Amino acid sequence: MATVDESPSAKRWLPLEANPDVMNQFLWGLGLHPDEAECCDVYGLDEELLEVVPKPVLAVLFLYPLTSQTEEERMQQENMRREPCDRVYFLKQTVGNACGTIGLLHAIGNITSEIKLTEGSFLDRFFKSTASMDPLERAAFLENDSEMEVAHSVAATSGDTEASDDVNTHFICFACVDGELFELDGRKSGPISHGASSPSTLLLDTAKVIQGMIQKNPHSLDFNVIAISKKSGGAF
Repeated sequence: MATVDESPSAKRWLPLEANPDVMNQFLWGLGLHPDEAECCDVYGLDEELLEVVPKPVLAVLFLYPLTSQTEEERMQQENMRREPCDRVYFLKQTVGNACGTIGLLHAIGNITSEIKLTEGSFLDRFFKSTASMDPLERAAFLENDSEMEVAHSVAATSGDTEASDDVNTHFICFACVDGELFELDGRKSGPISHGASSPSTLLLDTAKVIQGMIQKNPHSLDFNVIAISKKSGGAF
């Protein structure tokens, strides 16, 4: 299953497949050490299936279909006044079909205190360079980064399905920051809080939010949940 967005940007990438193996190779190649964390499939949202997901879970990626209802809700959220949340790493999406990569950057950007990135790697340099930028400045920085564009292209063409932008799904990220669960969607103007959470309840809390989103689109099968889990030990 691939991902897409409705960005008005002239620049468009091929969509990234919702495939943990593809995402792992992508992240590991950019500087996340294989012994630090990995992407894993979440096969269901009931508690028994959530129990088998490797723990601890550091972030969750969610793929969902773009429908008239989801777009209406997005516009309603855009009209709501929200206070800036500087403690959450957030960037806007200005590149078409980049939602998978944006979701992964949102995930890694909000768990840098929990993992180690290879010094001097792309991810290490990217987050250090964009730390003091606002979401639009980060978006421009990413859009103009040829190294990421090439890495994304390689990942987008390495999945099990033929790369095509003829899809209508979108990736977002959920992360726990300072005891609060945030939804991070580059198509929205900022992070959206879903209330209190903790590292130990992140997956369960996210599952509840996701279940609510799925119930609003009961006839669609275009859903996918991927957890980013910390691996025991480490290579550093």
